[in-house]
Amino acid sequence: MDLSGRWRACVADEALRRTYPEPDFDDRAWPELDVPGHWRTSPAFAGTDGPLLYRTRFDLSRPADGSRSWLVLDGLFYQGDVWLDGAYVGDTEGYFFPHTFEVTDAARDRSEHVLAVEVACAPQRERKAKRNITGVFQDWDCIDPDWNPGGIWRPVHIEQSGPVRISRYRVLCQEASQEQAVLNVRAVLDASEATTAQLRTQVGTTTEHTQEQPLAAGENRVNWQVTVERPALWWPHALGDQPLHDVTLEVRAGDTDAPSDTRSVRTGLRQVRMKNWITTVNGERLFLKGSNQGPTRTALADARPDELERDVVLAKEAGLDVLRLLAHISRPELYDAADRHGLLLWQDFPLQWTYARGIRKQAARQVREAVDLLGHHPSVAIWCGHNDPISLGADPVAAMARPTRSAATYLTHQELPSWNKTVLDATVKRAFEKSDGSRPVIPHSGVLPHPGSVGTDTHAYFGWYHGDERDFPAMCAAFPRLARFVSEFGAQAVPTVADFMHPERWPQLDWEELQHRHSMQKPIFDRHVPPAEFDTFAQWQAATQRYQADVIRFHIETLRRLKYRPTGGFCQFSLGDSDAAVTWSVLDHQREPKLGYDALAAACAPVIVVADRPDAEYHPGDPLALDVHVVSDLRASITSATVTARLGWRDGEHRWSWEGDVPADGCVRIGTVQALAPAAAGQLTLDLELSADGVKAANSYVSSIVSP
Repeated sequence: MDLSGRWRACVADEALRRTYPEPDFDDRAWPELDVPGHWRTSPAFAGTDGPLLYRTRFDLSRPADGSRSWLVLDGLFYQGDVWLDGAYVGDTEGYFFPHTFEVTDAARDRSEHVLAVEVACAPQRERKAKRNITGVFQDWDCIDPDWNPGGIWRPVHIEQSGPVRISRYRVLCQEASQEQAVLNVRAVLDASEATTAQLRTQVGTTTEHTQEQPLAAGENRVNWQVTVERPALWWPHALGDQPLHDVTLEVRAGDTDAPSDTRSVRTGLRQVRMKNWITTVNGERLFLKGSNQGPTRTALADARPDELERDVVLAKEAGLDVLRLLAHISRPELYDAADRHGLLLWQDFPLQWTYARGIRKQAARQVREAVDLLGHHPSVAIWCGHNDPISLGADPVAAMARPTRSAATYLTHQELPSWNKTVLDATVKRAFEKSDGSRPVIPHSGVLPHPGSVGTDTHAYFGWYHGDERDFPAMCAAFPRLARFVSEFGAQAVPTVADFMHPERWPQLDWEELQHRHSMQKPIFDRHVPPAEFDTFAQWQAATQRYQADVIRFHIETLRRLKYRPTGGFCQFSLGDSDAAVTWSVLDHQREPKLGYDALAAACAPVIVVADRPDAEYHPGDPLALDVHVVSDLRASITSATVTARLGWRDGEHRWSWEGDVPADGCVRIGTVQALAPAAAGQLTLDLELSADGVKAANSYVSSIVSP
């Protein structure tokens, strides 16, 4: 029975807390709001941080003898106290997973019921010591800092079972090959009394596993394996098809023929491994091209299923293999879409920046909930425990005023032990590895090599927070370990749909409001694409998008040339905005593309031809020596390919041509463009083309020749 709909609510106070759970409490004067939903999206509560008292009335037929009733709240942001018919049921903590309570006695006592829930989501004002495990929802520079995600944001319903209920059900694909796949199945069975149960596991229509299981009264944890012979394997979209299989568990208690309870999940049979940041799926190596993604909407409860799927489709259409769900767990529809479309997911646990010491045990508990919730999805390929655990929570814009001091502080916190990086993240990593041995686990993201660790992936904001965007190849050459997997890079750009910026006021925009509520970092724009240099808003908007596109393109070209030596992949920052904002995304909140989206798609094409990037300027007589590479992600070699290069300037050109084969899933240097810059001031272009049977690629670079 679904209890979603219009509920009554009121901001909590001590007097109401003592009386509101009672069935005869008069709530008719309370405003209504939607469940599921976030209270901030209701006009009556748009400015409150709660807590809120929720109430709803419903009728429920009394259960038959031998059946049991359960109240299930699929998601509360962030803590809750639950009452039914004036009796306290229990408390909740954790936003992304369901909370279940047995209400059999209450269901038998009466048919008219009142459900009352107090929901709290305290603002995390001490950013260096947060206590809510809500990730980007309560501490991120791409969401309005005044937003509060509080509310009953997922459905509420009543379930019924027989004497034995499947209270937890986890299916993990431990191994998969052409010969067989092995599923690890774990169930927690809640029995009303001691009994013997029959457990029947069905995988698709071909594989069945049955076992007898003695159960004690209360919770019983049971683990077993199911082997599928000659399985139809699930593949990422670049490698193959995505067959999915329903794995159904049916429990029969005692001598009865009717099922006491049934659970089913849909999974894919595949095996993911990672070594030295190089990923294999079912034994096939795959260079991961990816992007980061925050919540589809800031008010995630309001995102339509087609919007959640749209993010997956747009990532796939850009040629991406992986989407990193940055420091949050999304709605079920997104994971189902990723399974169907063959898009891998790097799943962050919702830890972002720094937290208080008291959350360690709660974090470990919620890790187990994450595995129970998502473990069956074949698209979920990587667990990551914590995003950027060394951040001091400082305002990066303010830090620009003291770059030397900020850099020293940053490196100190990277290299020295800290409670978040060293203690909390080790706990989270162990919890993931204990709960799920079928996937790679990364303790944290964006941590440099330091004593006791070789580091993890790299966040490299050349051309935005530090340095020049042309400095990135030099970093990769000087510190190859940092190029193993670059999981964040990019630059902010003004979105295509920019009405919220009031462009008609140019140049007198409300820069303070844009910075506070819409994520814009104007002091950094002043460094790279200064608004003061443009006569119109449209000119500046276009310039920011061109700059972002260049940063994305040339970072990706650098990393793809380092394919497997040592780079295993990358995740550009980021794909789409959660709300109206000026961010690093390549799709705005309406999913209108910036120029960066086209640059991302072009740089992620299955086959690209690239050169060392020319200098921005040359003087006549300066030497050029630019290596040309072909990078192919195809699973078959390209034979008899022809690559041509044309170096052109005013009234002149040089041409080169090479022929040969390109290995499957490889990167090959095919020649060098060598020349002296001509004595012809103006634009200098390098055009590349690759042609082979069924394969074409092109690229172009622009620089200039300046007069001596």
